[in-house]
Amino acid sequence: MQTRRIGSGGIEVGAIGLGCMGMSWAYDAAERDDARSIDTIRAAIDLGVTLIDTSDVYGPFTNEMLVGRALEGRRDEVVLATKVGLVAQDGAVMARNGTPEHLRTSCDHSLRRLRTDRIDLYQLHRVDPGVPIEESWGALAELVGAGKVRAIGLSEVSVEEATRAQSVFPVTSIQSELSLWTRHWRDDVLPWCIEHAVGFLPFAPLGRGFLTGRIDPTRSFSDDDFRAQNPRFTPDAVRANQRIVEHVAQLARAHDATPAQVALAWLLAQGDQVVPIPGTKRISYLQENAAAADLVLTAAELADLEALPVAVGERY
Repeated sequence: MQTRRIGSGGIEVGAIGLGCMGMSWAYDAAERDDARSIDTIRAAIDLGVTLIDTSDVYGPFTNEMLVGRALEGRRDEVVLATKVGLVAQDGAVMARNGTPEHLRTSCDHSLRRLRTDRIDLYQLHRVDPGVPIEESWGALAELVGAGKVRAIGLSEVSVEEATRAQSVFPVTSIQSELSLWTRHWRDDVLPWCIEHAVGFLPFAPLGRGFLTGRIDPTRSFSDDDFRAQNPRFTPDAVRANQRIVEHVAQLARAHDATPAQVALAWLLAQGDQVVPIPGTKRISYLQENAAAADLVLTAAELADLEALPVAVGERY
């Protein structure tokens, strides 16, 4: 797989990454299988999918443990990314905690769960409105100085917040939702990343499964699948948004590709530092996603995708 650099510190990863959240959290629990997920993570490395992303809040905690098990004997082959700053209770995100004390303690816990002595990319999952970002970011920078963390990143921040963090210590990456049905980050945050040589890591790049074309208005979700309460997955919203995926599918057929591959190829075309992190628990979908790195869309096709309608329904 082709590689890309994120940040100015020389971190190089496969053009497509792997988001591990759904292996342990947020989606239908009946579909989870730790053994299969571990096989998927290891297969990802074989394919050149080397950015492995998790968070302490996923589970909570269990996803980091799963990733740690999967990487035994292969830790040095990946760029291991995790996140900190969200606190969950009973499986639901309840609060943000960006205090330096919490970040330092959480880092040590994550290192143990991940079975490693360093985290390659440690990301502030959300900015805590009760703590100046300079304080949170300064604490993360101290972890770099201590050798526990190689680089630090942000998630779901504004340009103003990113600029304040950058004034304290270099920002390696920003992780935010970006896809053919969530495009607003391109208005300001992505251009800021391009200007400052900061990596941009789109999560939910396949619209939480919608852009694969495998979800229709008859699809129901279990109570433990957060899409059951998501505004974009009501039957009316899914029905309205079918026009997006139908258009993507038409373009995919012209390339003998899948809608998911077109959606990922569009993201890769947004900038050389863009590294999508689609999540999957299955090797077959992993292989499909990885192959998107080889799909090149023409300028006319990219313009055609730009004209897609805005998705119906808020993203949360």
